Amino acid sequence: MIVAIDFDGTIVHGQFPGIDGLVPDARQYINRLRADGHYIIINTCRSGLQAIDAVNYLLYAGIYFDRFNDNEPTQVEKYNSNSRKIYAHVYIDDKQVGGLPPWSVIYDYITEIENRYLGNI
Repeated sequence: MIVAIDFDGTIVHGQFPGIDGLVPDARQYINRLRADGHYIIINTCRSGLQAIDAVNYLLYAGIYFDRFNDNEPTQVEKYNSNSRKIYAHVYIDDKQVGGLPPWSVIYDYITEIENRYLGNI
């Protein structure tokens, strides 16, 4: 599955453009999702130097991802468009309705969705 993850407030704490450390368990579960075969896209409003700061922080923190503010290439080819809106099966954002659940709950939710899709449940 393609998983789009917001940066500020979802992966890291801090008042934009500051970065004040990781949200608890973010690294563990993002890396676990990627190890499970999910395609991870960091989907943020950051651009320019703030985007470079975010990428550098993710690399420094050991958070692995496939794309940053860009669509997965087969989706671009399929729809002959690289839309500004990132295509994903799941979006994770601290601004979502109800706020950001703990990363363990997010992981379990995505795993359940994938298992249903694959017919494992």
